[in-house]
Amino acid sequence: MKALDELTFDNRFDRLGDAFSAHVLPEPIDNPRLVVASPAAMALLDLDPSVAETPEFAELFSGHKLWADAIPRAMVYSGHQFGSYNPQLGDGRGLLLGEVYNEAGEHWDLHLKGAGQTPFSRMGDGRAVLRSSIREFLASEALNALNIPTTRALCVIGSDTPVWREKQERAAMILRLAPSHVRFGHFEYFYYTKRPEQQKELGDHVLAMHFPQCLEQPEPYLAMFREVVERNAELIAKWQAYGFCHGVMNTDNMSILGITFDFGPFAFLDDFDANFICNHSDDQGRYSFSNQVPIGQWNLSALAQALTPFISVEALRETLGLYLPLFQAHYLDLMRRRLGLTTAEDDDQKLLESLLQLMQNSSVDYSLFFRRLGDQTPEQAITRLRDDFVDLKGFDAWGELYVARVSREGTLDQEQRRQRMHAVNPLYILRNYLAQNAIEAAQNGDYSEVRRLHTVLSNPFEEQPGMESYAERPPEWGKHLEISCSS
Repeated sequence: MKALDELTFDNRFDRLGDAFSAHVLPEPIDNPRLVVASPAAMALLDLDPSVAETPEFAELFSGHKLWADAIPRAMVYSGHQFGSYNPQLGDGRGLLLGEVYNEAGEHWDLHLKGAGQTPFSRMGDGRAVLRSSIREFLASEALNALNIPTTRALCVIGSDTPVWREKQERAAMILRLAPSHVRFGHFEYFYYTKRPEQQKELGDHVLAMHFPQCLEQPEPYLAMFREVVERNAELIAKWQAYGFCHGVMNTDNMSILGITFDFGPFAFLDDFDANFICNHSDDQGRYSFSNQVPIGQWNLSALAQALTPFISVEALRETLGLYLPLFQAHYLDLMRRRLGLTTAEDDDQKLLESLLQLMQNSSVDYSLFFRRLGDQTPEQAITRLRDDFVDLKGFDAWGELYVARVSREGTLDQEQRRQRMHAVNPLYILRNYLAQNAIEAAQNGDYSEVRRLHTVLSNPFEEQPGMESYAERPPEWGKHLEISCSS
Protein backbone atom coordinates (compact mmCIF):
# COMPACT_ATOMS: atom_id res chain seq x y z
CA MET A 1 0.00 0.00 0.00
CA LYS A 2 1.07 3.56 -0.73
CA ALA A 3 1.39 6.73 1.29
CA LEU A 4 -0.23 9.94 0.04
CA ASP A 5 3.03 11.29 -1.37
CA GLU A 6 3.67 8.13 -3.39
CA LEU A 7 0.88 8.53 -5.96
CA THR A 8 2.05 8.44 -9.58
CA PHE A 9 0.52 11.11 -11.82
CA ASP A 10 0.07 10.99 -15.59
CA ASN A 11 -2.04 14.00 -16.55
CA ARG A 12 -3.21 12.98 -20.00
CA PHE A 13 -6.19 15.30 -20.30
CA ASP A 14 -4.08 18.28 -19.27
CA ARG A 15 -1.85 17.66 -22.28
CA LEU A 16 -4.75 18.43 -24.63
CA GLY A 17 -4.24 22.09 -23.77
CA ASP A 18 -6.21 25.22 -22.93
CA ALA A 19 -8.95 24.70 -25.53
CA PHE A 20 -10.26 21.83 -23.39
CA SER A 21 -9.83 23.12 -19.85
CA ALA A 22 -8.57 26.01 -17.78
CA HIS A 23 -5.84 25.87 -15.16
CA VAL A 24 -7.38 26.77 -11.78
CA LEU A 25 -6.12 26.26 -8.24
CA PRO A 26 -8.58 25.02 -5.61
CA GLU A 27 -9.79 27.53 -3.01
CA PRO A 28 -9.23 26.11 0.49
CA ILE A 29 -12.09 25.65 2.95
CA ASP A 30 -11.71 26.59 6.62
CA ASN A 31 -10.79 24.11 9.35
CA PRO A 32 -10.96 21.00 7.12
CA ARG A 33 -11.86 17.69 8.76
CA LEU A 34 -12.61 14.19 7.58
CA VAL A 35 -16.31 13.34 7.46
CA VAL A 36 -16.06 9.91 5.83
CA ALA A 37 -13.68 7.96 3.59
CA SER A 38 -14.09 4.81 1.53
CA PRO A 39 -11.37 2.18 2.05
CA ALA A 40 -12.58 0.41 -1.13
CA ALA A 41 -12.12 3.58 -3.19
CA MET A 42 -8.77 4.27 -1.58
CA ALA A 43 -7.66 0.79 -2.63
CA LEU A 44 -8.15 1.83 -6.26
CA LEU A 45 -5.22 4.19 -5.73
CA ASP A 46 -3.29 1.62 -3.67
CA LEU A 47 -3.64 3.93 -0.66
CA ASP A 48 -3.32 2.61 2.85
CA PRO A 49 -6.73 3.25 4.53
CA SER A 50 -5.00 4.54 7.66
CA VAL A 51 -3.84 7.69 5.84
CA ALA A 52 -7.43 8.95 5.85
CA GLU A 53 -7.05 9.86 9.51
CA THR A 54 -3.94 12.00 8.97
CA PRO A 55 -4.05 15.82 8.85
CA GLU A 56 -2.38 15.73 5.42
CA PHE A 57 -5.31 13.78 3.99
CA ALA A 58 -7.82 16.48 4.96
CA GLU A 59 -5.47 19.20 3.73
CA LEU A 60 -5.01 17.62 0.28
CA PHE A 61 -8.71 17.13 -0.30
CA SER A 62 -9.78 20.54 0.99
CA GLY A 63 -7.57 22.73 -1.20
CA HIS A 64 -4.89 23.47 1.39
CA LYS A 65 -2.20 21.32 -0.21
CA LEU A 66 -1.47 20.00 -3.67
CA TRP A 67 0.78 17.27 -5.00
CA ALA A 68 3.76 18.61 -6.94
CA ASP A 69 2.67 16.63 -10.02
CA ALA A 70 -1.01 17.58 -9.85
CA ILE A 71 -2.22 20.08 -12.47
CA PRO A 72 -5.76 21.17 -11.54
CA ARG A 73 -7.96 21.83 -14.58
CA ALA A 74 -11.58 22.96 -14.94
CA MET A 75 -13.02 21.19 -17.99
CA VAL A 76 -15.17 23.01 -20.53
CA TYR A 77 -18.27 21.41 -22.07
CA SER A 78 -21.86 22.23 -22.99
CA GLY A 79 -25.03 20.16 -22.97
CA HIS A 80 -28.77 19.84 -23.21
CA GLN A 81 -30.40 20.69 -19.89
CA PHE A 82 -34.04 19.59 -19.57
CA GLY A 83 -34.11 19.36 -23.37
CA SER A 84 -32.73 22.84 -24.10
CA TYR A 85 -29.19 23.42 -25.33
CA ASN A 86 -26.89 25.44 -23.06
CA PRO A 87 -23.86 26.57 -25.11
CA GLN A 88 -21.26 26.67 -22.32
CA LEU A 89 -21.30 24.85 -19.02
CA GLY A 90 -18.08 23.34 -17.72
CA ASP A 91 -16.71 22.54 -14.28
CA GLY A 92 -18.25 25.36 -12.29
CA ARG A 93 -17.25 24.01 -8.87
CA GLY A 94 -15.07 21.03 -9.61
CA LEU A 95 -11.48 20.52 -10.66
CA LEU A 96 -9.71 17.62 -12.29
CA LEU A 97 -6.66 17.58 -10.01
CA GLY A 98 -4.89 15.10 -12.24
CA GLU A 99 -4.76 11.48 -13.31
CA VAL A 100 -3.16 8.78 -11.20
CA TYR A 101 -2.29 5.28 -12.28
CA ASN A 102 -2.17 2.41 -9.84
CA GLU A 103 -0.01 -0.69 -9.67
CA ALA A 104 -2.51 -2.56 -11.86
CA GLY A 105 -1.96 0.02 -14.59
CA GLU A 106 -5.42 1.59 -14.22
CA HIS A 107 -5.80 5.35 -14.63
CA TRP A 108 -8.07 7.24 -12.25
CA ASP A 109 -9.13 10.87 -12.47
CA LEU A 110 -8.95 12.70 -9.15
CA HIS A 111 -11.83 15.16 -9.32
CA LEU A 112 -12.37 17.57 -6.42
CA LYS A 113 -15.95 18.83 -6.23
CA GLY A 114 -16.66 22.03 -4.33
CA ALA A 115 -13.18 23.41 -4.98
CA GLY A 116 -14.22 27.03 -5.61
CA GLN A 117 -14.91 29.30 -8.55
CA THR A 118 -13.70 28.60 -12.07
CA PRO A 119 -14.17 30.44 -15.39
CA PHE A 120 -17.29 28.27 -15.80
CA SER A 121 -18.99 28.99 -12.46
CA ARG A 122 -21.74 31.08 -14.12
CA MET A 123 -22.30 33.42 -11.15
CA GLY A 124 -22.09 30.52 -8.68
CA ASP A 125 -19.81 30.40 -5.66
CA GLY A 126 -18.06 27.23 -6.80
CA ARG A 127 -18.84 25.46 -3.56
CA ALA A 128 -20.59 22.23 -2.63
CA VAL A 129 -22.42 21.92 0.67
CA LEU A 130 -21.99 19.16 3.23
CA ARG A 131 -25.48 17.84 2.54
CA SER A 132 -24.99 17.20 -1.17
CA SER A 133 -21.44 15.94 -0.70
CA ILE A 134 -22.58 13.27 1.75
CA ARG A 135 -25.39 12.24 -0.59
CA GLU A 136 -23.01 11.86 -3.54
CA PHE A 137 -20.50 9.93 -1.46
CA LEU A 138 -23.11 7.47 -0.20
CA ALA A 139 -24.73 7.05 -3.61
CA SER A 140 -21.46 6.44 -5.43
CA GLU A 141 -20.34 3.72 -3.07
CA ALA A 142 -23.83 2.19 -2.70
CA LEU A 143 -24.28 1.85 -6.47
CA ASN A 144 -20.87 0.27 -6.81
CA ALA A 145 -21.80 -2.29 -4.15
CA LEU A 146 -24.91 -3.09 -6.22
CA ASN A 147 -22.68 -3.72 -9.26
CA ILE A 148 -24.02 -0.64 -11.07
CA PRO A 149 -21.31 1.27 -13.02
CA THR A 150 -20.60 4.57 -11.28
CA THR A 151 -18.03 7.15 -10.35
CA ARG A 152 -16.45 6.35 -7.00
CA ALA A 153 -16.12 8.54 -3.92
CA LEU A 154 -12.86 8.63 -1.98
CA CYS A 155 -13.85 10.98 0.83
CA VAL A 156 -15.85 13.94 2.05
CA ILE A 157 -14.05 16.78 3.85
CA GLY A 158 -16.16 19.12 5.98
CA SER A 159 -15.36 22.69 7.02
CA ASP A 160 -16.46 25.84 8.85
CA THR A 161 -16.79 27.83 5.61
CA PRO A 162 -20.32 29.26 5.33
CA VAL A 163 -22.24 29.09 2.05
CA TRP A 164 -25.72 30.29 1.19
CA ARG A 165 -28.35 28.17 -0.56
CA GLU A 166 -31.95 28.35 0.63
CA LYS A 167 -30.31 28.98 4.01
CA GLN A 168 -26.77 29.17 5.38
CA GLU A 169 -24.93 25.86 5.23
CA ARG A 170 -21.35 24.61 5.54
CA ALA A 171 -19.07 24.03 2.57
CA ALA A 172 -17.56 20.62 1.92
CA MET A 173 -15.47 18.94 -0.75
CA ILE A 174 -15.83 15.45 -2.17
CA LEU A 175 -13.07 13.68 -4.05
CA ARG A 176 -14.49 11.43 -6.73
CA LEU A 177 -12.75 8.93 -8.96
CA ALA A 178 -13.48 7.82 -12.50
CA PRO A 179 -11.44 6.48 -15.43
CA SER A 180 -12.64 9.60 -17.27
CA HIS A 181 -14.79 12.66 -16.63
CA VAL A 182 -15.50 13.24 -20.34
CA ARG A 183 -19.22 13.70 -20.94
CA PHE A 184 -21.56 13.75 -23.93
CA GLY A 185 -21.44 17.53 -23.49
CA HIS A 186 -17.73 17.67 -24.29
CA PHE A 187 -18.45 16.50 -27.83
CA GLU A 188 -21.46 18.80 -28.11
CA TYR A 189 -19.37 21.83 -27.11
CA PHE A 190 -16.86 21.47 -29.93
CA TYR A 191 -19.55 20.47 -32.42
CA TYR A 192 -21.79 23.48 -31.82
CA THR A 193 -18.89 25.94 -31.57
CA LYS A 194 -17.76 24.62 -34.98
CA ARG A 195 -14.27 23.60 -33.96
CA PRO A 196 -13.76 20.36 -35.87
CA GLU A 197 -10.03 20.17 -35.21
CA GLN A 198 -10.48 20.26 -31.43
CA GLN A 199 -13.43 17.92 -31.68
CA LYS A 200 -11.32 15.38 -33.53
CA GLU A 201 -8.51 15.85 -31.04
CA LEU A 202 -10.96 15.11 -28.23
CA GLY A 203 -12.35 12.10 -30.08
CA ASP A 204 -8.91 10.70 -30.80
CA HIS A 205 -7.95 11.18 -27.15
CA VAL A 206 -11.05 9.34 -25.90
CA LEU A 207 -10.51 6.54 -28.40
CA ALA A 208 -6.87 6.04 -27.47
CA MET A 209 -7.34 6.35 -23.72
CA HIS A 210 -10.68 4.61 -23.16
CA PHE A 211 -11.68 2.64 -26.28
CA PRO A 212 -8.36 1.38 -27.70
CA GLN A 213 -10.06 -1.78 -28.98
CA CYS A 214 -12.13 0.38 -31.35
CA LEU A 215 -8.98 1.61 -33.09
CA GLU A 216 -8.67 -1.83 -34.68
CA GLN A 217 -12.08 -1.49 -36.36
CA PRO A 218 -12.59 -0.14 -39.93
CA GLU A 219 -14.52 2.86 -38.51
CA PRO A 220 -13.14 3.57 -35.02
CA TYR A 221 -15.59 6.40 -34.22
CA LEU A 222 -18.57 4.25 -35.16
CA ALA A 223 -17.22 1.36 -33.09
CA MET A 224 -16.80 3.72 -30.14
CA PHE A 225 -20.33 5.08 -30.50
CA ARG A 226 -21.71 1.56 -30.63
CA GLU A 227 -19.93 0.73 -27.39
CA VAL A 228 -21.29 3.91 -25.78
CA VAL A 229 -24.80 2.85 -26.82
CA GLU A 230 -24.27 -0.65 -25.44
CA ARG A 231 -22.88 0.60 -22.13
CA ASN A 232 -25.72 3.07 -21.60
CA ALA A 233 -28.36 0.48 -22.44
CA GLU A 234 -26.90 -1.80 -19.77
CA LEU A 235 -26.46 1.04 -17.27
CA ILE A 236 -30.05 2.23 -17.51
CA ALA A 237 -31.30 -1.37 -17.37
CA LYS A 238 -29.53 -1.65 -14.01
CA TRP A 239 -31.00 1.65 -12.82
CA GLN A 240 -34.48 0.42 -13.68
CA ALA A 241 -33.97 -3.05 -12.22
CA TYR A 242 -32.79 -1.66 -8.88
CA GLY A 243 -35.19 1.27 -8.70
CA PHE A 244 -32.60 4.03 -9.03
CA CYS A 245 -33.72 7.47 -10.21
CA HIS A 246 -30.96 9.82 -11.35
CA GLY A 247 -33.08 12.96 -11.44
CA VAL A 248 -31.04 15.15 -13.81
CA MET A 249 -30.22 13.23 -16.99
CA ASN A 250 -28.92 16.26 -18.87
CA THR A 251 -26.36 15.42 -21.56
CA ASP A 252 -23.65 17.14 -19.53
CA ASN A 253 -24.37 14.59 -16.78
CA MET A 254 -23.91 11.59 -19.09
CA SER A 255 -20.52 9.88 -19.02
CA ILE A 256 -18.90 8.81 -22.28
CA LEU A 257 -17.99 5.60 -20.41
CA GLY A 258 -21.58 4.73 -19.49
CA ILE A 259 -21.20 5.16 -15.74
CA THR A 260 -23.53 6.88 -13.28
CA PHE A 261 -22.35 10.46 -13.13
CA ASP A 262 -23.07 13.72 -11.25
CA PHE A 263 -25.38 12.88 -8.38
CA GLY A 264 -27.96 15.52 -7.52
CA PRO A 265 -31.57 14.89 -6.46
CA PHE A 266 -31.32 11.11 -6.94
CA ALA A 267 -33.46 8.57 -5.09
CA PHE A 268 -34.07 4.87 -4.86
CA LEU A 269 -37.70 3.82 -5.05
CA ASP A 270 -39.38 3.09 -1.74
CA ASP A 271 -42.89 2.11 -2.84
CA PHE A 272 -42.92 1.11 -6.49
CA ASP A 273 -44.11 3.99 -8.68
CA ALA A 274 -43.22 4.00 -12.37
CA ASN A 275 -44.08 7.72 -12.51
CA PHE A 276 -41.94 8.70 -9.53
CA ILE A 277 -40.15 12.07 -9.88
CA CYS A 278 -37.21 12.43 -7.50
CA ASN A 279 -36.22 15.98 -8.51
CA HIS A 280 -38.39 18.61 -6.86
CA SER A 281 -37.38 21.04 -9.63
CA ASP A 282 -38.57 18.71 -12.44
CA ASP A 283 -42.06 20.17 -12.86
CA GLN A 284 -42.81 18.31 -16.10
CA GLY A 285 -41.47 14.94 -14.98
CA ARG A 286 -38.97 14.79 -17.82
CA TYR A 287 -36.64 12.70 -15.69
CA SER A 288 -39.21 10.52 -13.95
CA PHE A 289 -38.32 6.90 -13.22
CA SER A 290 -40.05 5.43 -16.27
CA ASN A 291 -38.78 8.22 -18.54
CA GLN A 292 -35.15 7.30 -17.88
CA VAL A 293 -35.32 4.71 -20.65
CA PRO A 294 -36.45 7.04 -23.49
CA ILE A 295 -34.32 9.90 -22.15
CA GLY A 296 -31.29 7.62 -22.38
CA GLN A 297 -32.05 7.21 -26.08
CA TRP A 298 -32.68 10.97 -26.46
CA ASN A 299 -29.27 11.73 -24.94
CA LEU A 300 -27.56 9.21 -27.19
CA SER A 301 -29.25 10.90 -30.15
CA ALA A 302 -27.81 14.23 -29.01
CA LEU A 303 -24.36 12.65 -28.87
CA ALA A 304 -24.95 11.12 -32.30
CA GLN A 305 -25.69 14.57 -33.72
CA ALA A 306 -22.37 15.82 -32.36
CA LEU A 307 -20.59 12.90 -34.03
CA THR A 308 -22.01 13.51 -37.53
CA PRO A 309 -18.68 14.99 -38.74
CA PHE A 310 -17.12 11.55 -38.23
CA ILE A 311 -19.94 9.03 -38.78
CA SER A 312 -22.62 8.84 -41.46
CA VAL A 313 -26.17 9.63 -40.38
CA GLU A 314 -27.32 6.25 -41.62
CA ALA A 315 -24.75 4.40 -39.51
CA LEU A 316 -25.62 6.52 -36.46
CA ARG A 317 -29.32 5.77 -36.84
CA GLU A 318 -28.66 2.07 -37.25
CA THR A 319 -26.50 2.02 -34.13
CA LEU A 320 -29.06 4.01 -32.12
CA GLY A 321 -31.58 1.35 -33.08
CA LEU A 322 -29.66 -1.12 -30.92
CA TYR A 323 -30.39 0.79 -27.71
CA LEU A 324 -33.93 -0.30 -26.88
CA PRO A 325 -33.48 -4.01 -27.74
CA LEU A 326 -30.24 -4.08 -25.74
CA PHE A 327 -31.89 -2.32 -22.81
CA GLN A 328 -34.81 -4.72 -22.87
CA ALA A 329 -32.55 -7.78 -22.99
CA HIS A 330 -30.42 -6.58 -20.07
CA TYR A 331 -33.42 -5.48 -18.02
CA LEU A 332 -35.37 -8.69 -18.49
CA ASP A 333 -32.30 -10.75 -17.65
CA LEU A 334 -31.81 -8.81 -14.41
CA MET A 335 -35.46 -9.05 -13.45
CA ARG A 336 -35.57 -12.78 -14.15
CA ARG A 337 -32.69 -13.17 -11.73
CA ARG A 338 -34.45 -10.99 -9.17
CA LEU A 339 -37.46 -13.30 -9.50
CA GLY A 340 -35.27 -16.35 -9.02
CA LEU A 341 -35.56 -17.56 -12.61
CA THR A 342 -32.63 -19.05 -14.48
CA THR A 343 -34.28 -19.83 -17.82
CA ALA A 344 -36.16 -17.68 -20.32
CA GLU A 345 -39.78 -18.09 -21.39
CA ASP A 346 -41.82 -16.02 -23.82
CA ASP A 347 -44.31 -14.85 -21.20
CA ASP A 348 -41.73 -13.61 -18.67
CA GLN A 349 -42.16 -9.99 -19.75
CA LYS A 350 -45.90 -10.22 -19.20
CA LEU A 351 -45.39 -11.90 -15.82
CA LEU A 352 -43.09 -9.07 -14.74
CA GLU A 353 -45.29 -6.26 -16.04
CA SER A 354 -48.37 -7.60 -14.27
CA LEU A 355 -46.42 -7.83 -11.00
CA LEU A 356 -45.16 -4.23 -11.28
CA GLN A 357 -48.70 -3.01 -11.97
CA LEU A 358 -49.97 -4.82 -8.88
CA MET A 359 -47.12 -3.33 -6.85
CA GLN A 360 -47.90 0.15 -8.16
CA ASN A 361 -51.60 -0.12 -7.33
CA SER A 362 -50.83 -1.24 -3.77
CA SER A 363 -47.76 0.94 -3.01
CA VAL A 364 -45.63 -2.13 -2.30
CA ASP A 365 -42.04 -1.58 -1.18
CA TYR A 366 -39.97 -2.34 -4.28
CA SER A 367 -36.76 -3.63 -2.71
CA LEU A 368 -38.24 -5.53 0.22
CA PHE A 369 -40.71 -7.42 -2.00
CA PHE A 370 -37.94 -9.05 -4.04
CA ARG A 371 -35.81 -9.73 -0.97
CA ARG A 372 -38.67 -11.46 0.83
CA LEU A 373 -39.63 -13.39 -2.29
CA GLY A 374 -36.42 -15.38 -1.84
CA ASP A 375 -36.69 -15.90 1.92
CA GLN A 376 -38.96 -18.95 1.66
CA THR A 377 -40.30 -21.41 -0.90
CA PRO A 378 -42.31 -19.74 -3.69
CA GLU A 379 -45.59 -20.89 -2.14
CA GLN A 380 -44.65 -19.70 1.35
CA ALA A 381 -43.29 -16.37 0.08
CA ILE A 382 -46.43 -15.65 -1.92
CA THR A 383 -48.59 -16.36 1.13
CA ARG A 384 -46.47 -14.06 3.29
CA LEU A 385 -46.36 -11.21 0.77
CA ARG A 386 -50.08 -11.39 -0.03
CA ASP A 387 -51.07 -9.03 2.78
CA ASP A 388 -49.09 -6.18 1.17
CA PHE A 389 -51.52 -6.05 -1.76
CA VAL A 390 -54.92 -4.41 -2.01
CA ASP A 391 -56.02 -6.46 -5.01
CA LEU A 392 -55.89 -9.88 -3.37
CA LYS A 393 -57.61 -11.63 -6.26
CA GLY A 394 -55.16 -10.13 -8.73
CA PHE A 395 -52.14 -11.05 -6.63
CA ASP A 396 -53.42 -14.57 -6.04
CA ALA A 397 -53.71 -15.04 -9.79
CA TRP A 398 -50.20 -13.71 -10.28
CA GLY A 399 -48.91 -15.92 -7.48
CA GLU A 400 -50.29 -19.03 -9.16
CA LEU A 401 -48.56 -18.12 -12.41
CA TYR A 402 -45.31 -17.41 -10.59
CA VAL A 403 -45.30 -20.66 -8.63
CA ALA A 404 -46.01 -22.59 -11.82
CA ARG A 405 -43.26 -20.69 -13.62
CA VAL A 406 -40.71 -21.50 -10.91
CA SER A 407 -41.75 -25.16 -10.91
CA ARG A 408 -40.90 -25.38 -14.60
CA GLU A 409 -37.33 -24.45 -13.71
CA GLY A 410 -36.89 -27.89 -12.19
CA THR A 411 -36.20 -28.92 -8.63
CA LEU A 412 -33.87 -26.70 -6.61
CA ASP A 413 -32.99 -26.85 -2.97
CA GLN A 414 -34.65 -23.90 -1.18
CA GLU A 415 -31.41 -22.88 0.49
CA GLN A 416 -29.72 -22.70 -2.90
CA ARG A 417 -32.65 -20.67 -4.23
CA ARG A 418 -32.46 -18.31 -1.25
CA GLN A 419 -28.73 -17.77 -1.66
CA ARG A 420 -29.05 -17.16 -5.40
CA MET A 421 -31.89 -14.67 -5.01
CA HIS A 422 -30.34 -12.87 -2.06
CA ALA A 423 -27.16 -12.42 -4.10
CA VAL A 424 -29.07 -10.10 -6.47
CA ASN A 425 -31.78 -8.69 -4.19
CA PRO A 426 -30.31 -6.20 -1.70
CA LEU A 427 -31.47 -6.07 1.89
CA TYR A 428 -30.10 -2.55 2.33
CA ILE A 429 -30.53 0.33 -0.10
CA LEU A 430 -29.81 4.06 0.21
CA ARG A 431 -33.25 5.34 1.11
CA ASN A 432 -33.59 9.12 1.23
CA TYR A 433 -34.61 9.16 4.87
CA LEU A 434 -31.53 7.19 5.88
CA ALA A 435 -29.34 9.69 4.06
CA GLN A 436 -31.26 12.55 5.68
CA ASN A 437 -30.74 11.16 9.17
CA ALA A 438 -27.01 10.85 8.52
CA ILE A 439 -26.82 14.36 7.05
CA GLU A 440 -28.59 15.96 10.01
CA ALA A 441 -26.24 14.27 12.45
CA ALA A 442 -23.22 15.36 10.39
CA GLN A 443 -24.45 18.94 10.27
CA ASN A 444 -24.38 18.82 14.07
CA GLY A 445 -20.79 17.55 14.04
CA ASP A 446 -21.53 13.82 14.49
CA TYR A 447 -20.12 11.83 11.56
CA SER A 448 -20.71 8.39 13.06
CA GLU A 449 -24.04 7.83 11.30
CA VAL A 450 -22.61 8.69 7.86
CA ARG A 451 -19.82 6.20 8.44
CA ARG A 452 -22.15 3.51 9.79
CA LEU A 453 -24.55 3.91 6.86
CA HIS A 454 -21.65 3.74 4.41
CA THR A 455 -20.48 0.49 6.01
CA VAL A 456 -23.96 -1.04 5.81
CA LEU A 457 -24.46 -0.02 2.17
CA SER A 458 -21.04 -1.38 1.20
CA ASN A 459 -22.38 -4.90 1.76
CA PRO A 460 -26.04 -4.63 0.68
CA PHE A 461 -26.79 -8.29 0.00
CA GLU A 462 -25.66 -9.83 3.31
CA GLU A 463 -27.54 -9.62 6.61
CA GLN A 464 -25.56 -7.57 9.12
CA PRO A 465 -26.29 -8.29 12.80
CA GLY A 466 -27.52 -5.24 14.68
CA MET A 467 -28.37 -3.35 11.48
CA GLU A 468 -31.98 -4.53 11.12
CA SER A 469 -33.35 -0.99 11.29
CA TYR A 470 -31.59 -0.12 8.02
CA ALA A 471 -33.63 -2.76 6.20
CA GLU A 472 -37.05 -1.59 7.36
CA ARG A 473 -39.70 0.19 5.32
CA PRO A 474 -39.30 3.95 5.62
CA PRO A 475 -41.56 6.02 7.87
CA GLU A 476 -44.24 7.94 6.00
CA TRP A 477 -42.32 11.22 6.29
CA GLY A 478 -39.30 9.54 4.74
CA LYS A 479 -41.18 8.86 1.49
CA HIS A 480 -41.92 12.52 0.82
CA LEU A 481 -38.61 14.32 1.24
CA GLU A 482 -38.14 17.08 -1.36
CA ILE A 483 -34.76 16.89 -3.06
CA SER A 484 -33.74 19.58 -5.55
CA CYS A 485 -30.68 20.34 -7.69
CA SER A 486 -29.40 22.80 -5.08
CA SER A 487 -25.99 21.77 -3.83
